[in-house]
Amino acid sequence: MAMADVTIYGAGIFGLSIAWCCQSRGASVRVIDPHGPGAGASGGIVGALAPHVPENWNEKKAFQLESLLSAEGFWRGVQEVSGISAGYARLGRLQPVPDEAALALANARAKTAVALWQANAIWEVVEAADFDWAPITPTGKLIHDTLSARVHPRRACAALAGAITTRGGEIVADGDAEGRVIHATGVAGLQELTASRTRTVGNGVKGQGALLHFDARDMPQLFADTVHIVPHEDGTVAIGSTSEREYDDPRSTDAQLDAVIERAMQAVPVLHGARIVERWAGVRPRTRSRAPMLGAHPLHPGQFIANGGFKIGFGMAPKVGQVMADLVLEGRDTIPCDFRPEASF
Repeated sequence: MAMADVTIYGAGIFGLSIAWCCQSRGASVRVIDPHGPGAGASGGIVGALAPHVPENWNEKKAFQLESLLSAEGFWRGVQEVSGISAGYARLGRLQPVPDEAALALANARAKTAVALWQANAIWEVVEAADFDWAPITPTGKLIHDTLSARVHPRRACAALAGAITTRGGEIVADGDAEGRVIHATGVAGLQELTASRTRTVGNGVKGQGALLHFDARDMPQLFADTVHIVPHEDGTVAIGSTSEREYDDPRSTDAQLDAVIERAMQAVPVLHGARIVERWAGVRPRTRSRAPMLGAHPLHPGQFIANGGFKIGFGMAPKVGQVMADLVLEGRDTIPCDFRPEASF
């Protein structure tokens, strides 16, 4: 292959999305990851692309909104080239309303959604009786939003990898960096930054999830008792996840996942008896600021960083790919101030 215009370290969701966006603008790309595409936290199973609540608006929420709205076109383009479905569908989300205070808050947010989301999506209070697939709700009311979507993380990474290689890009276990260099190395990258500072820049947070054999593929995702319940197009339902700052084994599952599964079944009784297809665990990169870290790399002059997807990496990925391609290929910096590396120092 000819010399790459862009080299990306890391074949997780950020690295692959950036490679795809750079390649779509005519750049030749090389992705280097010793473990292969989606081998870390990006190879998970839950895939809830859920928006921030429509209030207290800021750059992070506006960025996420733009990314979620562009996701359908992004994943459609990937599938057209790779022939692999990422499992994307914007089917919305239902959440229970536990009491009168929560009902008042939900109605207030419905009004702010009109101003903030405009005609792009709806946040509304609805009757639970109108839905066959829904969590138990003490008030008989549900919050329904039409912005939430789903993707199957593992298959999304495979689709991106397939699209990149179909167009002539390289995804290799090892090799030389050529052209402009981007580090999208997840937890290892945050550990490298922390080692150079006097305080923690970021860390890994373990998450555990499960797949159940239950076909609700055309139904909205549910969020109840802090648990995401996400139907996938292959006839499974994903449940997750834990958030563990302390752990011994990053890949093991345990009683904490059992508790998450039980809470899901209590919230959605129709899931009782569904066979567990897979139990999964992985460690997600979380910056100190909790926002993605994008821009010039603090330790490698002339190079770039894209890290800290944490729980919203897949939802942010289309926009992250776009702004990093803007910066790396065209020198246009459209990254929000809160996403710059210095925000986590």
